[in-house]
Amino acid sequence: MSELGNIRIADDVVKTIAAKAAADVEGVYKLAGGVVDEVSKILGKKRPTNGIKVEVGEVECSIEVYLVIKYGYRIPEVAEEVQKAVLEEVSKLSGLKVVEVNVYVQNVRIEETVETSEDFED
Repeated sequence: MSELGNIRIADDVVKTIAAKAAADVEGVYKLAGGVVDEVSKILGKKRPTNGIKVEVGEVECSIEVYLVIKYGYRIPEVAEEVQKAVLEEVSKLSGLKVVEVNVYVQNVRIEETVETSEDFED
């Protein structure tokens, strides 16, 4: 509490910061949403914070990130980079102490290549 009163940062603010930080890490294909996110998608509601869960207190927070990683990237390295990026951005922009960033890799995305008739010519 400051001398002027309380400052409370909404969960959605922390989710947005964490989602942006995680999505910007090389090797991340997308954030993976859960059941609530899938229902929202069916109903046509876009949620840029799919795949992020947070618990925000007055001075600290904990964050869970659910990801799909691009095939060919080392999963532990991408996950660790996501942890570092989320911790740094949330701490810097919100002033909250991030006590933990848990990363759950939900899937691996294999990029499909489109074959054309030229691929079969000698």
